[in-house]
Order: sequence, then C-alpha cells, then structure tokens
Amino acid sequence: MLDSCQNAQERWGGVHKLIDRWLEERQELVQAFRALRDARPAFADKDTNGEFCALLVDYVSAWHFEVCEQLVSEAKAFGDQKALKLAEEINPRINDSTQIALAFNDHCAKGECKDTERFAEKLGKLGGLLHERFELEDCLIEVLHNAHKEEGAVQA
Repeated sequence: MLDSCQNAQERWGGVHKLIDRWLEERQELVQAFRALRDARPAFADKDTNGEFCALLVDYVSAWHFEVCEQLVSEAKAFGDQKALKLAEEINPRINDSTQIALAFNDHCAKGECKDTERFAEKLGKLGGLLHERFELEDCLIEVLHNAHKEEGAVQA
C-alpha cells in the first residue's frame, strides 16, 4: 500500500501544492495504518487508534472537500465532459469507502476496539478498502488534473 503512495507522489509531486500536501497525508495515513496493524495484540491503545482515526478522517475529508472539488472545477473550466463523466462513475465508490472509514472511526471512538480479533478483521478490511480507494483517487487525478495540465501547457 505504501509503495503505491510513493508512486503517486512521484507521478504528481510538484504538480499542485494541494495534491502534494494531500499525498503526504496519504503517506502518513499508511504509516499509521501499518503501526496500528503491527501493534498486535495491543489494538486497544487509545493513542495509536486515535492517531490513525484522526488521520483517516482528515484524509477522506480532504479528498471530498478540497482535492476532488478542485479537480472537478478544473474539468469544468476546461469543458472536459469525459473527465466529468468518469468522476461521476468513480466518486460513488470513493464515497462508499468514506462511509466505511467514518464508521470505523465511530467504532473506535465508542471504545469498541477492545475485541482484538474483531478489530483486526475490521482493520484488515479497511486496509483493502483504502488500497482500492487510493487506486480510484489516482485514476481521477490522472484524468482530471494531468490532462488539463497538458492542455494548459499547449495553450501557453
């Protein structure tokens, strides 16, 4: 999972400060995920859970309220209907993963992380979901941002 994050940063790093900052948050999230996963059987550690959950909520929120909004605005500005249609197809899947991530956060906030077996299972499912989400987000960045970056360079 961290490898795909580093690849994304190599591909889009420096392109846009918002995307750069958000990709750094992604790396922090993956590192916190790994720390939490590797902390077995001490899953009930509130500090580790709290740090991971805070990063998780910040990350998914930044996608919805900053990054995706900016990318869609770029596509609209360039009249890129193909990119907007792709966003309409992919965003519901990302939104679904957001709901699952927020439910995971709520689960931990209520102190329901003490059952280490169930928590490990939920964390494993969340890890797979995050991996898929990262791929979907990368796809949208590729289409919505990079295509317009190239068009802007041609127009200049």
